[in-house]
Amino acid sequence: MLPGDSHPRRPEAHALDWLLPSDTRRFRDKDRRMTLRPDSTTLDAYTHDAARYSREWLDQPPPDDMYALWENHLLPTGKTADVGCGNGRDAAWLADRGYRVTGFDASAGLLDEARRLYPQIAFRTATLPSLAEIDEQFDNVVCETVLMHLPVDAITDAVDNLVRILRPNGMLYLSWRVTEGVDARQPDGRLYSAFEPSLVTDALTSCVILFADDTTSASSGKRVCRIIAAKRSED
Repeated sequence: MLPGDSHPRRPEAHALDWLLPSDTRRFRDKDRRMTLRPDSTTLDAYTHDAARYSREWLDQPPPDDMYALWENHLLPTGKTADVGCGNGRDAAWLADRGYRVTGFDASAGLLDEARRLYPQIAFRTATLPSLAEIDEQFDNVVCETVLMHLPVDAITDAVDNLVRILRPNGMLYLSWRVTEGVDARQPDGRLYSAFEPSLVTDALTSCVILFADDTTSASSGKRVCRIIAAKRSED
């Protein structure tokens, strides 16, 4: 049994109302997994203007609040997947602290930026929601502000596959930018889906949620939801 199966591992972990399980049993059609695709317009935006997005991220203050969560919860020096790694900034932070990190992204342009900036780190192509390119498991999986770029009907499958590549007792970090009301699309074409946090938490049935928060990012200044979860042992 993992620490925290009955109670959060850390006493400061937030017990938010949206962690309560849904009253409705959800039907998951696993046959849909491989048919769902990322939002192509969002992916095109990141690929065609990767250098500009990379500069913007590097110009932002470091996400020290997120890094503190990682230091407190991720398995030290563990084999780590940064899914949706962008220009590799966060993968580099992990590598500098001894994590055996691989960065994954669907954007060829952003992967080029990551390899240019951090040639010492391995970066590979992988695409949510399926993550079909990944057939291994990791001690830690982090996915920072990516889920909101997927169509709402792909988010459950994305979470399922992030858990799939996490080994038993491994640690999962998820975050997404909050969009209220209806889906929004930026002038550059990027999708920001609007969805309830329960869409994510209901998909974490094989995990124990240790931390959850709805906060303002110290880096972007945007409202984000963040979750740390541990995958249950298969025993």
